[in-house]
Amino acid sequence: MKSFQISPRTIGSDSDGSDHVHDQRMVILTKQVAIAESFEKKGRSRFVTSQIPTDLTILVNGISFHVHKYPLLSRCGYINQLNLPPSDSTFISNINLNDFPGGPDTFETILKFCYDLPISLTPTNIAPIRCASEFLEMTEDFHPNNLISTTEAFLTTTLSSWRNSILVLNSCSSLSPWADNLHIARRCTDSISSRTVVDDDDDKQWWFHDVSTLCIDHFVRMMTAMRAKGVAAEIVGACIAQYTERWVPGFEGECEGRNELHLSVSSGRRCEVGGVKNKEKRLMVESLVSILPQDRGAVSCGFLLRMLKMTVVYSASPALVSELEKRVGMVLEDATVSDLLIPNYMHGDGGVHKSCAAEESTLHDVDVVQRIVEYFLMHEQQQHEQKCANTAVGKLLDGYLAEIARDPKLSITKFQLLAEALPGISRTCHDGLYRAIDTYLKCHPSLVEYDRRRLCRVMDCEKLSLDACLHAAHNERLPLRTVVQVLFIEQAKMRAAIQERDSTPSEKNLSSHESSISSTEKEIKSLKTELENAKAMLEELQRNYLELQKEFEKLNKQKSGAGWSSGWKKFRNSALFINGQMDDEEIGVGPAPPKNAQGIF
Repeated sequence: MKSFQISPRTIGSDSDGSDHVHDQRMVILTKQVAIAESFEKKGRSRFVTSQIPTDLTILVNGISFHVHKYPLLSRCGYINQLNLPPSDSTFISNINLNDFPGGPDTFETILKFCYDLPISLTPTNIAPIRCASEFLEMTEDFHPNNLISTTEAFLTTTLSSWRNSILVLNSCSSLSPWADNLHIARRCTDSISSRTVVDDDDDKQWWFHDVSTLCIDHFVRMMTAMRAKGVAAEIVGACIAQYTERWVPGFEGECEGRNELHLSVSSGRRCEVGGVKNKEKRLMVESLVSILPQDRGAVSCGFLLRMLKMTVVYSASPALVSELEKRVGMVLEDATVSDLLIPNYMHGDGGVHKSCAAEESTLHDVDVVQRIVEYFLMHEQQQHEQKCANTAVGKLLDGYLAEIARDPKLSITKFQLLAEALPGISRTCHDGLYRAIDTYLKCHPSLVEYDRRRLCRVMDCEKLSLDACLHAAHNERLPLRTVVQVLFIEQAKMRAAIQERDSTPSEKNLSSHESSISSTEKEIKSLKTELENAKAMLEELQRNYLELQKEFEKLNKQKSGAGWSSGWKKFRNSALFINGQMDDEEIGVGPAPPKNAQGIF
């Protein structure tokens, strides 16, 4: 008669992550039947050590087991349905068990149980043994305390522990669809998620590592169960982020430069991504994106953009890519320039992703960023908010334009469309846009004058700072019309700056400023008086010259010295000599007076 003995074990709740109950097990000791003593391994065959010859050969995944019919027939409904020949027959039956749950190791444990040999149940093998017992239909109808009831009892006890539940769930990864049909995976996820909800006021990082060891299917199921149990979206998002960094090749956490992803994928790892492996990674990325919480702030904008890069690398479905672009557009103001630098990839032969080599292809995927900006504007319009007035997105786009402007294959049309995507209120200053345009002109020296003017029309010169205007005024790459416009604006800014400085004198200098104005007015009045006096003197001098000329003409006619003497005396009595303002040289006394004396004024 069979007896059960359970080895000592500690079954405690380790929902806080402090207990380690990895060695929990049940050892079933029975009274051995005479026909079986042990199992012996010879190559790819397993033999029952017994004095009675075996009469049944069972093939499991290439491993042959040479056993007896009776122990299996007494416990397995599946074997009973095969209508095997009687044991006294000299014919040896052969059975091929395809897709046996758990494989040869699990089937060997089943055989030991059927032969009443001791077996050990642990959290790592309980799920395969439970599925295998269901496969073989080891119910109570064939034998009391059969394997189905035994494993069910142990499984219920095991799932009371967090870490044992993780171990059981990990062991279910190769047991589909049996583990799903028997609800083993669901019971594990329910157990884990319920303990997470209870402890979500404690340190929320302790269970991240355990959950990140799960396969993608069970991880998705776990995150879905946690959200249904009420776990915060931020916690679920952080757990998904850690799982992604661990299992998605090329993700590698935060990007510290503009081309890290491009280099990581192209530096040998890309050659591994192809065929079946590429499909597996694509399904993993799509699954992770599908379970991302919809709550704003659950994951960072940088994480969303890196996931978007992964969807491009692994060629995820267009609908999923579009959904990610919309989500990025909702939080675009939180992005960085390096996040937006998405490498431009295309499909190569055999499904391998590689950088585009066509002449018309750009280094970065500008079309994705264009769509993200459009989704951002649509979201702002739907929210009836004027967040575009916040210059964060404008500065971000200007920085991105400055980076992609170095690409010699970037067309002026794409550059201009992206530069004009935002409304004018998103840029209070156009210095960043001017820097991007200048970089594009520098890296594309073959542009004709028309294209240069077309590109510069995107920029509003009136929104340039004084330093930018000074730089643009001496920039030979800009078209002449733009330079002239900048010069006018520069002069206007300088004039306004001077007027603003002069129109607001300080209180300390106000009195001195007023006194200097009054003294200046007095000096102007005195200068006007002196000028009027000098003008009167010159008019008198002109009249004297005219009289002198007449006297000269008379003297020439009479040729007498008396006339000359009287004329000279009269001239000496004029105002010129009375005031002492002129000498003989200034009068011009001589044999021939100047003919143009009348033309002084």
